[in-house]
Amino acid sequence: MSQTLIARVMGISLTAIAFFANSGNVTAQALQPSKMDYALEIIKYYYVDTVNDHKLSEEALKAMVKELDPHSVYIPLEELREMNEPLVGKFEGIGIQFNIHEDTIMVTQTIPGGPSEKLGIRAGDRIVNIDDKLVAGVKFTNNDVLKKLRGDKGTKVKVSIYRRGNPELIDFMITRDQIPLFSVDASYMVTPQIGYIKISRFADSTVDEFKKALSKLKEQGATSLILDLQNNGGGYLNRAVELSDEFLSEGKKIVYTRGRNSTSEDFTSTTTGGWEKGKLAILIDETSASASEIVSGAVQDWDRGLIIGRRSFGKGLVQKPFQLPDGSMIRLTVAHYYTPSGRCIQKPYVLGEEDEYDSDLNDRYKHGELFSVDSIHFSDSTQYFTNAKRIVKGGGGIMPDVFVPLDTTMGSTYYSNLLRKGVLNDFTLTFTDNNRNQLKTMYPDIRQFREKFTLDQKFMGDFFAFAEKQGVAKDSAGLASSEALIKLQLKALVARNLWDTDAYFEVINDINNALQKAIEAIQNNTFERLKLAGK
Repeated sequence: MSQTLIARVMGISLTAIAFFANSGNVTAQALQPSKMDYALEIIKYYYVDTVNDHKLSEEALKAMVKELDPHSVYIPLEELREMNEPLVGKFEGIGIQFNIHEDTIMVTQTIPGGPSEKLGIRAGDRIVNIDDKLVAGVKFTNNDVLKKLRGDKGTKVKVSIYRRGNPELIDFMITRDQIPLFSVDASYMVTPQIGYIKISRFADSTVDEFKKALSKLKEQGATSLILDLQNNGGGYLNRAVELSDEFLSEGKKIVYTRGRNSTSEDFTSTTTGGWEKGKLAILIDETSASASEIVSGAVQDWDRGLIIGRRSFGKGLVQKPFQLPDGSMIRLTVAHYYTPSGRCIQKPYVLGEEDEYDSDLNDRYKHGELFSVDSIHFSDSTQYFTNAKRIVKGGGGIMPDVFVPLDTTMGSTYYSNLLRKGVLNDFTLTFTDNNRNQLKTMYPDIRQFREKFTLDQKFMGDFFAFAEKQGVAKDSAGLASSEALIKLQLKALVARNLWDTDAYFEVINDINNALQKAIEAIQNNTFERLKLAGK
């Protein structure tokens, strides 16, 4: 090997030595350049054509981490900020939700307390110019909008808005600010005594959001609570611990972690808790993962509440971020976590076989376990016991106390095509925009809207005609299967466009079978029969 090449490889090796030295763990092996270092330098200097060594390094890192387990991941610097935003719970921008509608940026909602709301921008406004550049009718994409409107806190952006009833465009100079990303999607009273909170992920602000929502529900008379963690893929472990603490009295183990070289940790409930008494039902499904399973497992093992739905995803691995010299990151699995009874709920996986792991949910569907409790099998044959000596299983997610099969009876290809082409969303945006003032006058709140708003023959006729123009022909057979679902979805989307996501869930939850089961269980003797805490 040439002296130049040896020198360059040794340079890489010295960088590695410095890294390990800073970590307080210098070994003889760390002093030697790795096979990968040698190979990369040989390729750079002797390969027949010019190579992009940065790209080679990136691909090598991705491939290396992929061989570890399904949840360890390499995150390039340019992707890191975007990936962290949902968990950090904020970004910097102008504070609007929008849709690209008829090739125009339509504001569907302003974020409360954000810079746009403070300036008087409102739902239904259409952004025509950004910094005096036309953005309507020029095939702008969602990514184009984000690039133009997001930016560092304190920077300014000028937008020109068309507002129905105004002959001239309205100019706004908006100073960008930190914008919160909310993880509590909805909170409202489902009955005069039962409160409902839906959480979409476990982010920095999740527990604070939950506490505010819970306080509001208590003021409205909630004596029982339903926590909806369906479709919640998880997030921060510490936030899952804090949320579990809201339900458990002092001194109860919530979760513990064990790893080969990571510090073992045991998390225990404290004296504080906003819902330590009162019936609690938690809704889960096959996409509820990680932090969702920590909360569900702790509540189930202590017999504090009723778990309702379908077997959860089965992610019992803990990741820790390690920053690399260029600012990129490896999010590395460092430990397993265990529920209070000792269950590891991680489903089986084979190292390096990510495709097989990812196909697990499809396999559950094919094997029938989403429809029949008898089709469900756990990899861990050990019997674990809750505080009240109920048997629970490990090695593949949290098994609910009350199983609710997946309902596919209202689905159809026709409904799928309406969703795929955005017909439902686009139609309701146009309808709400054209009738906003009249609708607000007729239905001043969501309660009256739910009770009185009907999708009459004209509404549905206009919808079918709109769908035809969008390339989705009316299908009688599909409509026979999906008509009730289509109508409910249309009504829920109109409610969201008039108010917020709370209103959307208040309407669409009429077909949330797990929620209906939870209401039924709270109102009958299920808690007493299973010896669950509820008073």
